[in-house]
Amino acid sequence: MGAIDLPKSPNVFHPEKPSAVGSRNSLAQEYRDQQAEVNQLMEEEANKVVHHLTAKLPKDVLERLDVMGGLKEKLYNYFNQNYQNMFNRYMVTSEDEMVKKVRNFIDKEETKVLSRYTPKEIADLLDAVGGADKFNTGEIEKSIVNMYGHLQGHVQRGVNELETHTNGILRQKTDTGAFVRGENAYSIVKCAFKDNLLKPKTVTDVKLSVNILDSELISPIFHYQVTVEYLIKDLLSKHVMDSIDQAIEKVKDDRINQGLEELSDSEIIFNKLGQVPTFTDDDFENPKSKRYAYVAKAILEKINGLRAEIDPETFDQMNMRENIKKIVDVENIRNRGFNTAINSITAILDTSKMGYQYIENLKNAREVIIREYEDTDVAHLPDERYQIKLRYFDNAQLLEDRKAYDVQMKSFETEVMHVWDLLEVIYQESKSSWKVHDFKDLASKKKPKLKKLKDQAGEPVYEDIAKVWDEISFIRSGETEVERSNRTYVYEKDRVRQRIILMRNRMKKMYDYLYPIERRVMEDRLSFIEREYYRFEYMINPYHLQPGILLDVDITSIKRKKATLDAMANVLNEFLHGVSKGFQDAAFASFSRRRSTVREDINQSFGSAPDEASAQTAAAAPSGTAYLDMLNSDGPDAVADAPKAIAAPRRGGARGAAKPAAKASAKGRRGRRPRGGDGLREV
Repeated sequence: MGAIDLPKSPNVFHPEKPSAVGSRNSLAQEYRDQQAEVNQLMEEEANKVVHHLTAKLPKDVLERLDVMGGLKEKLYNYFNQNYQNMFNRYMVTSEDEMVKKVRNFIDKEETKVLSRYTPKEIADLLDAVGGADKFNTGEIEKSIVNMYGHLQGHVQRGVNELETHTNGILRQKTDTGAFVRGENAYSIVKCAFKDNLLKPKTVTDVKLSVNILDSELISPIFHYQVTVEYLIKDLLSKHVMDSIDQAIEKVKDDRINQGLEELSDSEIIFNKLGQVPTFTDDDFENPKSKRYAYVAKAILEKINGLRAEIDPETFDQMNMRENIKKIVDVENIRNRGFNTAINSITAILDTSKMGYQYIENLKNAREVIIREYEDTDVAHLPDERYQIKLRYFDNAQLLEDRKAYDVQMKSFETEVMHVWDLLEVIYQESKSSWKVHDFKDLASKKKPKLKKLKDQAGEPVYEDIAKVWDEISFIRSGETEVERSNRTYVYEKDRVRQRIILMRNRMKKMYDYLYPIERRVMEDRLSFIEREYYRFEYMINPYHLQPGILLDVDITSIKRKKATLDAMANVLNEFLHGVSKGFQDAAFASFSRRRSTVREDINQSFGSAPDEASAQTAAAAPSGTAYLDMLNSDGPDAVADAPKAIAAPRRGGARGAAKPAAKASAKGRRGRRPRGGDGLREV
């Protein structure tokens, strides 16, 4: 067999030949029975899901559900198909890339054999010229690392898709939990599912807004207009905080070395506050102040008010401020945070096969708009589409947005009240003077008799009693300072919604099946206000946002297909994982044993006092007997005494007490929801 007849995997395509492109078999598996291994794995996973369903669902549901028939086969085929596709793609791709890399490497090594026909002096000269970083395998190693990194990303994305589909099968519905997993659920500001206006039965519209705070961003984001002085002071502040953390760690180590108790959360905060004067102070005028220990006072004065751009008329390359600005610009502190977020979302969309035809990057405004289709007319767009709006807010922008939101809400109230008053005037004009139309007419007609009745009883008439309830919404409680600073507008929105409903009902009663010009004009105006009001309510209330990134996603997807919904769920989770550090609870992050959990009996020793040993032996025997009696009996008295019997032994030979503890810990492990949130891991 010649060298040309050797099967090289990148040049061979066959479903069964080992290591060929598209093959199910691999040379690396040494002809193991791959199908039997996969069948065993798929059988186990399918049995886990079926066992989970039988354990969780009620008995009457199980009787109507074909658990042992079609459900198991569907699960088996679903797992088998996804596993086979993902595993074969991973194995064949890795083998192909490895064979190509190794083959090229061997070719290079074989060419080196020709150097024996070259004078030794030339080979030494080439080696000396190349140095240690040339003529080595460094580039091949980097390629292999990059290859496995990309493969790991594809495998992880496949696992995420499998988790998403599995959760959808178990829930049998699509809800907010299908988008963001448990560790990032706190970042959701608003998520709303509603039927599409044009196709309400088959298409659904989803609004999802995620707010990532400044403190949670891996790479901090700054506005383009922020001053150089602010950037430098921000870096100095981070350096000061790092120095304080190092000082606190040293204090913790010293306490541990001295055998003292660890600091509590409050004590750590107090120690950090005490360390602040060590590194900085508020003396602005003194050049020798601690605040100028890292950057001189003269430098900060030169860059006062210096922004991203310098007037060309005053630009001088030799000035201090120009050189300081150049240092900051070279580090790209101003732009790297926002650019990192854009690169992350676009790369994830590309790798997830979520193409987009329109992107507008407003760099100076720190805003980017991505749409799957360039057209914005919903009548000409397909039923599967999405739109992403990524924007960075600071506190000043949120204050202005809140002012605009207040004015818009007040404008809606004004317009609705105008239609309300107009309808009331028309209604009063349409009533006949000698006929009773409503309760108000009846009360006015019987008013003299009611007044006579109340006068005899010595009680005030209805008109003299202060009327505080308008019969539209309940009386609102007084506002506190917190509510005035963070308006939710739930009460105002409910009043507007109720007035729109009441006006529609009143027009139906007034005109019945008649459609005069007055009714048509008012209905058109009311429909316009209602449509714009619901569009306004669909937006995000800026009072609910905090400075940071706002990721606003609008998705339209077919209810039975949900292709865009499932794909966007993976995109969002991967984006949050790459941009956000996530919520960090200091109490959990620095958890250690507290004083309340420190007990003297935890400190073990090799010997004990005779009285203590005898007391432990006497306590262990009856407790073990009581626990065995509880297991052998089914009476309520035994169950009621069970906690006493279990809790009695603390140390010693109470073997029976270890079983419920192990069961309780195992139950806790089973009940705890793992990261990723798939139902399979709970089994």
